[in-house]
Amino acid sequence: MIVRIMGEGQLDLSDADLDLLNQFDRTLEEAIESGSEDVFREALRDLLARVRQDGKPLPPDSLEPSQFILPHADAGMDEVRTMLGDEGLIPDLT
Repeated sequence: MIVRIMGEGQLDLSDADLDLLNQFDRTLEEAIESGSEDVFREALRDLLARVRQDGKPLPPDSLEPSQFILPHADAGMDEVRTMLGDEGLIPDLT
């Protein structure tokens, strides 16, 4: 699956990463719902770090469609809140 981090580019992740990424996504959603800036920052940092760690970067000139678009590392809670769908940033595809 192809994931885009806004302002950074695209990464190719295996479908096996989906469950783990959904756990990070749930933590991020809970932080936004509670209004906890510290927990939000940590959850966003952890989610993006995991995507960067597990993902294989695509060439900058690649134009693959992204299954998920994640916010940039400096995104604020309000910005991420507007990006959330009914199923979070990373919908469960199973």
